[in-house]
Amino acid sequence: MEKFLNVGYDNNVNLRKVVAVLSSNSAPSKRMIKIARESQLYVDATEGNKTLSILIMESGHIVASAVMPKTLRTVSYTHLRAHETKAN
Repeated sequence: MEKFLNVGYDNNVNLRKVVAVLSSNSAPSKRMIKIARESQLYVDATEGNKTLSILIMESGHIVASAVMPKTLRTVSYTHLRAHETKAN
């Protein structure tokens, strides 16, 4: 069964497909957003709010989220640990 990560406003991504969670404030993050928009690989899940974090997906898509990166990392780590515990 797949686990999904809520990236805000009832928008979810497949947790197993997330490669990284980054702050959107850094220059490299802003460049990645620009390139993803040009390549049509940008998904805006902010519902018009300020982008606080970006998720890099296995497919190369960049997902913008209005949730703090620390919150996303904490939730994703908890979900992954719970899944590993059930497997053992």
